[in-house]
Amino acid sequence: MTTSSSERGVSLGMPELPAPAYPDDVRARLEADAREVIARYPDSRSALLPLLHLVQSEEGHVTRTGMQFCADMLGLTTAEVTAVATFYTMYRRGPSGDYQVGVCTNTLCAVMGGDAIFETLQNHLGVGNGETTDDGKVTLEHIECNAACDFAPVVMVNWEFFDNQTPGSAKRLVDDLRAGRPVQPTRGARLCTFKETARILAGFPDERPGAVEEGGSAGPASLVGLRLARGETAPARVVHPRGGPQKEQQDRVHEPSPAEHLSSHDAPQETSASDPAHPAGPTAEEGE
Repeated sequence: MTTSSSERGVSLGMPELPAPAYPDDVRARLEADAREVIARYPDSRSALLPLLHLVQSEEGHVTRTGMQFCADMLGLTTAEVTAVATFYTMYRRGPSGDYQVGVCTNTLCAVMGGDAIFETLQNHLGVGNGETTDDGKVTLEHIECNAACDFAPVVMVNWEFFDNQTPGSAKRLVDDLRAGRPVQPTRGARLCTFKETARILAGFPDERPGAVEEGGSAGPASLVGLRLARGETAPARVVHPRGGPQKEQQDRVHEPSPAEHLSSHDAPQETSASDPAHPAGPTAEEGE
């Protein structure tokens, strides 16, 4: 005995209608831009990521119309385009604000205050994760590592860095964005809207006067290791090994000898690997 889909409680529904087309003038403009992007790649399929940014710059998010456009230009199926558009979080699937405010809540930023910043902004703006303020200015979201851990906690606005934030500074930041006051990132060019950012990510130049010269670079904290490798920093201070004598002339700086350790964490400790009398015995070499 068989049962119908309605008896099983399954609603098949109506098939989704095709995506509406762009107006002729919009499509003609996007096609010209898309051909310029596609010409950069030996395989046209490789142009999909920048093309998704291009259509996102048109409507502020990747619509079904935008995905159909990408599929048409690249000879792909809409399923292939959708698989990519839904994989990367930089592509928005619904309407969003002029400014994407992302609070890093990954481990280091979180313990340094990222969780508190995110909670403060939710209460201050009256929105939840991924939601947009009523004026359409700010979309708030918590995001994963921004690769700026030495400046934690970090907030990003349209992918520009705002380092060493606090709940108070983050509130002032979003208030300035909503009021239309000029905002300068810690590192990088002055902010532009999310649509303008998407066009730049599609590979088109930032045409704002002076914006390219304002482009940011790694901050001082990120370059300490490089400067140390070049011998540009002062010699390291020596920390005595655990269990050693108390610190003597702590502020004295000298070149460490080969027998000294740069950190107490590097000090040799007795373990079962070094003590033959230990019940576990010495650690065997790999393969023994």
